[in-house]
Amino acid sequence: MRRLATFDDRDSRPTIITADRILTVDDGQPEARAMLTAGGRILAIGEVAEVEAAAAGMDAERVDRPGTTIVPGFIDAHAHPLMYGQLLTWIDVSPAKAGSIPEIVELLREGAKRLPAGVPIRGYGYEQRNLAERRHPTRHELDEVARDREVYIMNASGHGGVVNSFTLERYGVTRDTPNPEGGEFFRDASGELTGELSDAACNVLTGLHGVKIGHHGPNFHLADEPAEHQRQLDLVQREFLAGGVTAIGDAQVSKRELAAYLEMADRGALSMRVSMYFLSHLLDQVIELGMTGPFGNAFLSATGIKLYADGTLGGWTAYFPEGYVGDPCRTGQLYHDPEEYAGLVRRAHAAGLQTATHAQSPTAIAMVVDALEAALAERPDADARHRIEHCGLPTEGDIARMAELGIRPVNQPQHHYNWGEGVEQAIGTPGERFNPLGEFVAAGVPVTISSDAPVAEPRPLEAMQAAVTRVTRRGTKLGPDALRIDAATALRAHTLEGAVSIGREHELGSLAAGKRADFAVLSADPLAVPGEELAAIRVLETWVDGSARYAAEQP
Repeated sequence: MRRLATFDDRDSRPTIITADRILTVDDGQPEARAMLTAGGRILAIGEVAEVEAAAAGMDAERVDRPGTTIVPGFIDAHAHPLMYGQLLTWIDVSPAKAGSIPEIVELLREGAKRLPAGVPIRGYGYEQRNLAERRHPTRHELDEVARDREVYIMNASGHGGVVNSFTLERYGVTRDTPNPEGGEFFRDASGELTGELSDAACNVLTGLHGVKIGHHGPNFHLADEPAEHQRQLDLVQREFLAGGVTAIGDAQVSKRELAAYLEMADRGALSMRVSMYFLSHLLDQVIELGMTGPFGNAFLSATGIKLYADGTLGGWTAYFPEGYVGDPCRTGQLYHDPEEYAGLVRRAHAAGLQTATHAQSPTAIAMVVDALEAALAERPDADARHRIEHCGLPTEGDIARMAELGIRPVNQPQHHYNWGEGVEQAIGTPGERFNPLGEFVAAGVPVTISSDAPVAEPRPLEAMQAAVTRVTRRGTKLGPDALRIDAATALRAHTLEGAVSIGREHELGSLAAGKRADFAVLSADPLAVPGEELAAIRVLETWVDGSARYAAEQP
């Protein structure tokens, strides 16, 4: 019989932890110097003498961390861990590794030497606007890597990529192949396939359970054995913990992800907390099973339903019916017509389920707000906490409606850090408002920050820097200062507000007596360094349930 054997089954010895500064993100006691933990919980927090007095007679272990700042464990409320883990086993062709298409080709060639003959060559993370050529590679360029097996590189957006000619031929894709509903095989001016494919066209790689409109959203995992999924999740968990992340929201859970997490928990390997959002094509099953509220244990819980309204700004599949400035022939797509989408939201809300909908363009965001407004009118709930994932370009009017309705945006500042210039290239000057966090704060809309890993690495301090400075990787400042937020707001957005967004603020997100002893030990104070230096702060240790689960190597 399966037993969810996780770290919350174990007692931890009473421990006093001290630091130069503890930023609690707790309004009642914003700062401290020491904590007393036991049994996975914080028993006392305050000045050192106060905590020592609380520990009298406990024979508590002492852990002093001079020169450091402790913050609550970061909450990454929107990530795709299994997809991230799969990509970590592929060849890295991200901007940090390759600045041009020939460099991508060379990385793939070198990586192919480590693979058995015939095994597909897969790369991830290229961002066309960060390449010297400022375009996608073509199938002919990937043919230089291999002509006798599949070559596929995934775009950083996660919503498509490029394949070589062998791949197209293997799956019978020709210039006359029609585009599938919700996807595209891209062609040049003469009608020849370029090798680029997006969204549902990726079904040639993923199979029938891939990027189908009927599955209500993209699912780019390629087939792997369950044992390989375990290896991938082990790799990913270390990456999250290395970033100081102690809890995540998995924003795309199907039977495959659930099975992988159950197996991971069953072998006692789950060290980070996972809140699961099931894909919307599973709505009937979720309702039938009565999974209509957060439940599970401290490490694995079911939380809500994930929906998609449109595509991605990075891959130019977000819905702009008037066409993209950078390519008027592209409009992107809606995954549902408004009536169908509103019906899904209405059913989920009526059952008491929190919804989390991917929406980027003003049109898509308005569709989501309209549907939630109608659902809340039918069944009022002041604490429904419906989410809009990414919420990149909302209008000021829809931000006001979000404030009134209690809708929570979950943003990823690393998106504008990595390719903010590309959004301006895609849609023109309005793109400088991408991720308008300052406007949310001004309107009274709580801000939640996350990574969307693997679209960005789970590095909360880099995300905080992007939110505070709005300066991109290339050094471009996006928009006016009114779009920025301060460091304290950014810290809260990646801790307590993240916990609120996954419905777990009663136990996570801040450091207070009675809460889980989840925290990160940092090399510097994120509220004291200049905004442009936040990403340089090192995560020295990550603790979960009062036990160290990650320690950085000494520099």
